[in-house]
Amino acid sequence: MLEFIVSKYNFWIYIILMMIGFYAMIAKRNLVKKIIGMNIFQTAIILFFISTAYKTGGATLPILLDPHGHGHGAAESAVAVSQYINPLPHVLMLTAIVVMVATLGVALAIVIMIYRKYGTLNEDEIIKAMK
Repeated sequence: MLEFIVSKYNFWIYIILMMIGFYAMIAKRNLVKKIIGMNIFQTAIILFFISTAYKTGGATLPILLDPHGHGHGAAESAVAVSQYINPLPHVLMLTAIVVMVATLGVALAIVIMIYRKYGTLNEDEIIKAMK
């Protein structure tokens, strides 16, 4: 059991980061701390997906020298899937990073507007002021 836990240490780190971010989003009353928690949570998920693309013994990304895959030299350019890592999680996580930055920008803009209107970032005081 201990060997399994040690062999998957990176996944445990991601779980710990996710729980830290989740705790900050749920337990903290300051809106900026909630946003920081959301960013930690999103970063942990991105790191998790990038780590799933790793393959022991994987050489590199599958870049083909013969783009058409036929004609002279087609047999030499055949792709051995087991030798390459999967680039799809990296591409998807680049998109997720862009969404994360956009979400952060919008959240901070909303927090600035809330602070200007209510003069505080404490969730309980904002709810009281809204009533």
